[in-house]
Amino acid sequence: MAADLTDFGNWLAVPSVVCLWLAVLLRAPGALRSPQQRGLWLAVATAAAAMTLNLPDVVTYAMTRGAAYAHTIGLVRNLIGVLSAGAVLYFVAATTRGRRLQLASCAATAAWLSALVALDAAAAGHGTHAMPPVGDPVPSLAYWLVLISAHVVANTVCVSLCWRYSRRTESRGLAAGLRLFGLGTALAGLFWLAYLLKALFASTWAMPALPLLMNLHGLLRAAAILVPTLFTLRRTCADIATAWRLWPLWRDLVEAVPHVALNKPRSGRVMELLWPPVPRNLLVYRKVIETRDAILILGEYVRPGAMEQARSHVAGQGIPEQRRTAAALAHVLKDARRAKLAGLPGQTGEAAGLELPEAIQSSNAGGDLADEARFLVDVAEAYTSPATTEEVKVP
Repeated sequence: MAADLTDFGNWLAVPSVVCLWLAVLLRAPGALRSPQQRGLWLAVATAAAAMTLNLPDVVTYAMTRGAAYAHTIGLVRNLIGVLSAGAVLYFVAATTRGRRLQLASCAATAAWLSALVALDAAAAGHGTHAMPPVGDPVPSLAYWLVLISAHVVANTVCVSLCWRYSRRTESRGLAAGLRLFGLGTALAGLFWLAYLLKALFASTWAMPALPLLMNLHGLLRAAAILVPTLFTLRRTCADIATAWRLWPLWRDLVEAVPHVALNKPRSGRVMELLWPPVPRNLLVYRKVIETRDAILILGEYVRPGAMEQARSHVAGQGIPEQRRTAAALAHVLKDARRAKLAGLPGQTGEAAGLELPEAIQSSNAGGDLADEARFLVDVAEAYTSPATTEEVKVP
């Protein structure tokens, strides 16, 4: 059973390292521009480097190159690991805006790194650094206690603050990232606690689980720094879906009132989404604004009483009450568009027959644009329905 656990943990080593490096590369552009994310990115990047040097194949290769080469790889791996622990503390300090903790993390990291280099130099000649199941730690017990203390302190502080601030923040993305990072850090903490038990009490019962703990920690940390990317991807997909559904309504209204469009429309719906004429994050915003402006102008071509007649008409078609206003507006917009394209005169001011729905009025007054977008999507769906092709007669 213990051997199977170790084998599974070792099997996860390469997937874990690959996921870490992919996450590091994907998040590098945004993280390096943000002081709040820089520490987290550095912590994961250094953890990825340390775990890469700890891959079974890398360790085996280092051993075949001789004791000096294996010693260098082992020392570099441990130093990078301590740098990762310091970056963890710095990330927590940056997230919680703790200036003292930031300074303390930098000072502690420098002290730990200096102590490791000094203890390694003072030890007798040795090869790779290891905590063998039987025998003394290499290069020395003091070296391993310093190394373990760095990780245990950093991980304990990180787990505590990640849990505390994930419950306080109102940002779902930040809360998810903190919890994933905290959980991964907790697994790393258990890894180093097992090493501490081995160093102080020669306890080896937890050793078979160590590869699994370390590699699950890598997967969770990779997921933690990818949370902003996943939220951005979800928002982008939602915007694309909204723009796709709005397009038929927007296209017809802009065709009737072309001057409301900021940019010349593309030749088709697919081209509009693949090659938008505005920055992609503004695509839905522009579609909503331009559709609203066109509705305001076409309101001058709505006959008095048309909206009430359209409401009665759609009510008779069995349309749910919460969507009747959108369906009625779709009806009158088709009629108004026909009138505008036919060159009929419009009416201005109080003579205009269109009373704006509440969703458009509130957004026009500084309300929630998302509510207006949802309402206009309902209008677009009703607009493309065959039922709206028939003109509503007004007595």
